[in-house]
Amino acid sequence: MLLDGKIALVTGGSRGIGRAIALRLAEEGAKVAINYAGNQTAAEEVKAIIEQHGGTAMIVQTDVSDSAAAAEMVARVHEELGGLDILVNNAGITRDTLLVRMKDEDFDAVINTNLKGIYACTKAAAKFMTKQRSGRIVNLSSVVGEIGNIGQTNYAAAKAGVIGFSKAAAKEFAARHVTVNVVAPGFIDTDMTRALPEETRKTFEAQTSLGKFGEAQDIADAVLFLASDQAKYITGQTLHVNGGMLMP
Repeated sequence: MLLDGKIALVTGGSRGIGRAIALRLAEEGAKVAINYAGNQTAAEEVKAIIEQHGGTAMIVQTDVSDSAAAAEMVARVHEELGGLDILVNNAGITRDTLLVRMKDEDFDAVINTNLKGIYACTKAAAKFMTKQRSGRIVNLSSVVGEIGNIGQTNYAAAKAGVIGFSKAAAKEFAARHVTVNVVAPGFIDTDMTRALPEETRKTFEAQTSLGKFGEAQDIADAVLFLASDQAKYITGQTLHVNGGMLMP
């Protein structure tokens, strides 16, 4: 198995893409810590599935935008699971509205979770990873961070920031053999996108070369690759998984 003996922390790991990532890493042998913000039931379900298949998992509730709480979470995972080899920063929220109508709290909330949360968790994890001179950090961005989207100035700013942050961190940690990479999903079939009006979904599908939304498993497979030793010579890169919506 690709991750046999490895220990991973997945933020926002209870639903959607995060759930798929947590299950995929566990499937390849990793012990997985599942971070969640509020839905304990969903997190418990992911943990149960992993354990039913003979794996090891724990859940941990944390607001990733709180630096002190993020550091406490990482330290707890390191202690309870016996280390930390992989960090997947997946936690994210949306507060969509047109810029002229956007409230400061809507802008701040998205930046805090989607960008500051990555800063907080990466900073905490790096203390362990740089000391052990190995580690894989995979941050989730979005196609919206590259091309923008009406009503998502806050989200686009945060997801574009993730890419710049990851490149800088990759340069800082390289000498310690810690890689930092990004997976940038396009439109993926999740609870969030299923709530879109049918006409909106068709518009987005038409913008995708493959003509359909991706699946959470597509993103999980990309994260698995970057988290594994198969990607040991890759750092500071963005892997676009968007069905051809963007071809940089």
